Amino acid sequence: MDIRTGLPVVGMVGGGQLARMTHQAAIALGQSLRVLSVSADDSAALVAADVRIGTHTDLAALREFAKGCEAVTFDHEHVPTDHIEALEAEGVKIFPGSQALVFAQDKGLMRERLAALGAPVPRWRRVNSAGEIESFAAGSWPVVAKATRGGYDGKGVWMLSSPAEAAELVATGTPLIVEERVVLRRELAALVARSPFGQVAAYPVVETVQRDGICVEVLAPAPGLSEDLAVEAQQLAIDLARSLGVVGLLAVELFETDRGIVVNELAMRPHNSGHWTIEGARTSQFEQHLRAVLDYPMGETSLAAPAVVMANVLGGPPGGISIDERLHHLFADDPGARVHLYGKQVRPGRKIGHVTVLGDDLTSVRARAARAAQWLQEGE
Repeated sequence: MDIRTGLPVVGMVGGGQLARMTHQAAIALGQSLRVLSVSADDSAALVAADVRIGTHTDLAALREFAKGCEAVTFDHEHVPTDHIEALEAEGVKIFPGSQALVFAQDKGLMRERLAALGAPVPRWRRVNSAGEIESFAAGSWPVVAKATRGGYDGKGVWMLSSPAEAAELVATGTPLIVEERVVLRRELAALVARSPFGQVAAYPVVETVQRDGICVEVLAPAPGLSEDLAVEAQQLAIDLARSLGVVGLLAVELFETDRGIVVNELAMRPHNSGHWTIEGARTSQFEQHLRAVLDYPMGETSLAAPAVVMANVLGGPPGGISIDERLHHLFADDPGARVHLYGKQVRPGRKIGHVTVLGDDLTSVRARAARAAQWLQEGE
C-alpha cells in the first residue's frame, strides 16, 4: 500500500513498452506502477516514478522488488518458473501465478494442456533429433519448429523444408517442438481478462496481420467474421482463462482455417493485439489488466467506433527528418491519428510505437493507419 495515497501498489516485472502503457493506465487509477527494469533507459523506466533496477533472473532482486506490492505481474513471460514459485511460497501475490504462467512460458506444456482440455490445436510433437522431425513430416514439408521457451516476435520459430534444415537446427541444441504447417485464411486474436474473484471480460475478436513474424496491423473487429465464430473464439478464450487459472489478461492467438479456429499461441499479459483498446475500447487492456490483478470489477469492453485499426511503427533506415518533425507533419495531415511512441532506440524492424485510427469505414481507417505508420517509420 502506498502510504501517501492509501492505494495499492502493483509491481510489473519488465521495463518494456507494455509496462510503459500499463503505467499510463495506472495514473488514472491514482497509482504509479512500480517497475523492475534492467536499465534506466528502458521504455517504462523513462516515465514511471517508482523504478527499481534489476533483472528478472535474479531472485534476490525480485524478492526486494515485491516488498510492499499488493500484487506483482509481468510485461513478459521470461521470469524463471522456480523464482515465481519461491515468491509465491513466501506469500507474494503474483498474477498470473506460476501454475498458469508456465503454459505461456513452455510451448510443449501448453500444447499438452490444451490437447487435454480438448482445445483445437495443430498436430504436433516434441522432438530431440532430426530423425524425429523427418518422421513427423512424413514427406510433407515444410513443418514448423518452435523453441519450447523464449521465443517472441518471430524469434524461436523456424520453417523447415528438408531433413538437412532439420539437422542443422537440432545441432544448435535448442529444445524443440514441431507442428504441422496450418493452411489458414488469416490470423485472429481473442483477448479476455479474469480476476481472482472469477469475473471475466472479453474484447471483440480482432484480425492480426503478420509480416516476417511480426504483427504489423490489428483490425478491430475482425472484418467479415461470422457472429458464431466470434462467439466461439471468445468462449474458447474464456474457458482457457478459467481452466488454466489465469488472472489478468490472456491473449489467445488463433488461426482461422476452413475447418474453424485453431490455437496458435497464448500470452498472459497485455498483448500487441490489444494495443488498439487504448482509444478503441471503453476500457483499455492495460487498465483491465490492473483491474484484474487488483480484483476490481472489470471494465466495459465494447468498441468506441465501428472500425478501429492499430498499425505498429517499426524502426526504419537511419537518417531523414527527425521523429519530432514527422509527428508535426502527421498531426497536420491527420489530426485523428493517435500516436504512441515507446521511447526506444531506433533499430530497423524494431517496434518503436504504434498508431491507432478510429472511424466508420474500415477501408479508409486502415489506409490512414498504414499511411501514418509508414510516414513515422520512413519519413516518406
